Amino acid sequence: MSVLSRLLARATPARAVPPPRAAAPAPRVLEVVHEGVAHPVRLKRVAAARRFTLRVRSADGTAVLTMPPRASLRSARDFAERNAGWIGARLAALPERIAMLPGAVVPLRGVDHGIVLDPTALRRVQPGRGPDGGAVLRVSPRAPDPAAAVLHFLAAEARADLAAAVARHAAAVGRPVARITLRDTRSRWGSCSSRGALNFSWRLILAPPPVLDYLAAHEVAHLVHMDHSEDFWRVTRRLAPHTDEAEAWLKRHGPGLHRYGPGR
Repeated sequence: MSVLSRLLARATPARAVPPPRAAAPAPRVLEVVHEGVAHPVRLKRVAAARRFTLRVRSADGTAVLTMPPRASLRSARDFAERNAGWIGARLAALPERIAMLPGAVVPLRGVDHGIVLDPTALRRVQPGRGPDGGAVLRVSPRAPDPAAAVLHFLAAEARADLAAAVARHAAAVGRPVARITLRDTRSRWGSCSSRGALNFSWRLILAPPPVLDYLAAHEVAHLVHMDHSEDFWRVTRRLAPHTDEAEAWLKRHGPGLHRYGPGR
């Protein structure tokens, strides 16, 4: 064994150095209290933000604090706490969420339907008329989760109506559609990808049929023009002459469609 080898063999092994501890992830939500009620506030860092801004989304009752990228969490908390009264007031002014359970009323194609348990229902959810002649959704007691059954029914109806409207409009412009996907989007009612995939909110089935038809025409028109140019709107209005009326309805009543679903 060489001298170097003997020295290495006799050397005391170096003590392992633990890796540096990772920094705790920054919280994404903080809480503020107003009149004894705690309200969660979601933090959103935005590169272009120059100041703190607060908003309460009517779609889901979420308070969002937008902050500059280098702002401290302490500053964010101080700002939110100073505006706790405003947050509480805005949240209190929002309409209550409506769970899709027996006893509730939910619109279907713009017509209010009462949700009722009915042992005679042939399917888990079946539209019909109540004793007073009003529109109802009959839910079978065999459905293990009535709210989920109603949601599944509404989504299936939305898919059928949107598929028919999209097929009609796509044939009119001579463009293929890759696929149709339903989602529960908050910021938009529909979208069109560059590959011809169309996405829609299932909640359009809650609106009057001309509104759903307009959204189908709007996204199909994007298969021709992937912008909002005058040419795009010309195609949209040719497919859906009721475009302006539908846009006005969505602006006025669209946020209210997000009330239906699990309670907050």
